[in-house]
Amino acid sequence: MNRHNEMEVHFLSVPENEAFARLVIAAFAVQLSPTMSEIADIKTSVSEAVTNAIVHGYEGTRGMVTMRARIDGPTIAIEISDRGKGIRNVQQAMEPFYTTHPEQERSGMGFAVMQTFMDEVDVRSTPGIGTCVQMRKRISLADTH
Repeated sequence: MNRHNEMEVHFLSVPENEAFARLVIAAFAVQLSPTMSEIADIKTSVSEAVTNAIVHGYEGTRGMVTMRARIDGPTIAIEISDRGKGIRNVQQAMEPFYTTHPEQERSGMGFAVMQTFMDEVDVRSTPGIGTCVQMRKRISLADTH
């Protein structure tokens, strides 16, 4: 069966909406019949990307976060974007344990977690304009339904 579906939601960059994003992506991904492990991977990756947008992108200010998701066959593609302050050095920001806020006890592992749980992670950012995190994951049983 060839599946195609897509959705887009916008929400305010407040910490409470991190849980909202996790629920929305889980509800959307369920149509691919993911395993519990796959759904946990997707939810965790979305949580990390949304938290980065809220904590680092908007840094104490409020703005909108956009989550887009698309299903193409057995693959889910997810995009989390903000119009926050952006990242000066994406390569450095993606290094494990790198954090711009060590005083906040941040682990600096957000991008590493996303890369571990998803098949592909691409981060594009422009200082002063915002950041876009794109992730893809192939769902193992989706081919058989």
